[in-house]
Amino acid sequence: MSGFSSDDIGWTPIMEEAQRATRVLHPEALQLPRPDERRIMTVANQKGGVGKTTSTVNLAAGLALHGLNVLVIDLDPQGNASTALGVDHRSGVPSVYEVLLGEIGVADAAQQSTQSENLWCVPATIDLAGSEIELVTMVAREGRLKEALNAEGVERLAPDYVFIDCPPSLGLLTVNALVAAREVLIPIQCEYYALEGLGQLLRNIELVQAHLNPALWVSTILLTMYDGRTKLADQVAAEVRGHFGELALRTVIPRSVKISEAPGFGQTVLTYDPGSRGSMSYLDAAREIAERGGRKGA
Repeated sequence: MSGFSSDDIGWTPIMEEAQRATRVLHPEALQLPRPDERRIMTVANQKGGVGKTTSTVNLAAGLALHGLNVLVIDLDPQGNASTALGVDHRSGVPSVYEVLLGEIGVADAAQQSTQSENLWCVPATIDLAGSEIELVTMVAREGRLKEALNAEGVERLAPDYVFIDCPPSLGLLTVNALVAAREVLIPIQCEYYALEGLGQLLRNIELVQAHLNPALWVSTILLTMYDGRTKLADQVAAEVRGHFGELALRTVIPRSVKISEAPGFGQTVLTYDPGSRGSMSYLDAAREIAERGGRKGA
């Protein structure tokens, strides 16, 4: 048995799962490339329940666990991203609401997440619920977040990645997110009405490209809530890949109880259950995003 090696055994499913679990539990063993310039990614889909916030926080945590500096902007009044990242978002806490009004800077509102020393979050409080009405009367209302992210104070955090979690709507908050970003990441669930309403989101993105942010582009499609036991999930995945081609990540996010449970404990699934399928899938997706880079055609 002295000359017997893993190469003699060949690939096995258990071996692959063990290797993936090791990457989650020991992230320092895998180095992800640092982007040449800051990548600002808006996670958008006006359809609710597609895994938008879940994907935002877990992708951010996956990149942060590998030493990259990540900032999450919670632009959803529900504040679910803030909850999952373990940051305080009670009313009165410095938040993205004051940032949009220009009262404070991003760095003044950002809190370090309990998930990683490299992960920061600008929380959303209930005050954000009425912000769209207040923004209507403001000068350059669509560019308030972009202005805040371009301010010198952001350099104190020096993020490699900025993820902006949008509300499930196509209102002024989402437009601010699209104007502030270079890239759009669209989570699509592997269910019957997956592509319903997606056309309207893509049209809105085109309008923002034409009038407010020519540099914006859809860089990433992430398939979520995949249930390998159903033909429907495979059909939806095939349809999405046929439509979006290389924009769709190879990694799909499975439907998982652990992913759903984690926010209830103020955690991402990467810290709640590092060895779970959901955790490993988000880590793989984060690695794909990092390795693809942020350039068109990358």
